[in-house]
Amino acid sequence: MTKKKVDEKIVFQSEKEMPMMAVSLGSMLYNKTGSWRNIRPEIKLADCIQCGICWKFCPDTAIGIENELPVVDYDYCKGCGICAAECPAKCIVMVEERK
Repeated sequence: MTKKKVDEKIVFQSEKEMPMMAVSLGSMLYNKTGSWRNIRPEIKLADCIQCGICWKFCPDTAIGIENELPVVDYDYCKGCGICAAECPAKCIVMVEERK
């Protein structure tokens, strides 16, 4: 994916507007950290139940949702494996990085 990340100020009027997930507010927008990853998540989209849990738990917001399916932005994915561990459908597998 080559979609450019945009740095925007996040302002909430109340706690009800806040997302139900942690939101990273900084450095990952500027630092592409995916280059030092040893393993990477691969999503078997045919098995995906579209629950959004991988998106919600990704600490680097490297998983986006496109056409209701998760997509990994490998420029920012560190390969931590949290998405695979949390996926209830077990459709995310961690594989050795291809260099």
